[in-house]
Amino acid sequence: MAELRPLTAELRHIAETELNEVKERLPDDLDALREWLSKQPHLRARQEDQFLVGFLRGCKFSLEKSKSKIEHFYTIKTLMPELFANRVVDDKILALCRTGTYVRLPNAWGPSGPRIQITNYEKFDPKVYKLVDLLRYQTMLSEQAIWEDDHTNVSGFIEIIDMGKMSLSFLAQLDFSLIKRMGVFAEKAQPARLKGIHLINCPKEAVALLNLAKGLMPSKLQQRFYVYKNLEQLNKVIPREYLPEEYGGSNGRISDIQAETEKQLLDYSDYFKEDSQYGVNEQLRPGKRVNADSIFGSEGSFRKLDID
Repeated sequence: MAELRPLTAELRHIAETELNEVKERLPDDLDALREWLSKQPHLRARQEDQFLVGFLRGCKFSLEKSKSKIEHFYTIKTLMPELFANRVVDDKILALCRTGTYVRLPNAWGPSGPRIQITNYEKFDPKVYKLVDLLRYQTMLSEQAIWEDDHTNVSGFIEIIDMGKMSLSFLAQLDFSLIKRMGVFAEKAQPARLKGIHLINCPKEAVALLNLAKGLMPSKLQQRFYVYKNLEQLNKVIPREYLPEEYGGSNGRISDIQAETEKQLLDYSDYFKEDSQYGVNEQLRPGKRVNADSIFGSEGSFRKLDID
């Protein structure tokens, strides 16, 4: 039997009808991934059931797509040490957590719906933090979600980005190369499916930069950008009740959410310390080796990795 956390009835229905999950076949699917991993001399990956099933669900139980996601997950993490190397739950990460800049709301968008995440730059000080710090923090929470969040793994997630209090100095330091690479990671490596990026209160100074950043994203992600003038427009799509109290909703208080997130991060301290054990060794890769240029491309192209 696979060692997995049981899904709720609502998520079980989604997994079976939309993701092609067959409970009786799960042990064989997980064993097939582990068998494939055992034949990849260059790849060191976590192999626990709960971790691997996140990739299976994100790929609608296509074994070949799951293999590709796992391969890209560890390849891109190895190629982006500025985000993924030496991730530790230190004072800087905890201080960023306490700003409440990025939170994952406690209740999903309905019993079988996606997780909702909100980024609000009101307390994000660009003199203290840079974009890379925020993205590194987000990758830590996203990886924790592979293990802990059934809504994210089954129904995906949506991002709400409130740009109303974003400072011009933050806009000036945007790293578009980093944004492009994270777009590739989101499409080709991240197991959870990004269902939509909803931007509100976008200042006119940011429109051109936003369009530039969007243009660097893979085409599939570009189609999932939605821009609203204000909160009222957003609420026509996402009902207010699913937003936190600070936005007039009933989906938790941001101060409480960040306090709980801090506890969860501390619980994962050892996990992130162990993370350096996993990745790819290009010296051992069968066939042609890959590097940042062949993965990300100078103009946003993406070379397909060979998956045996």
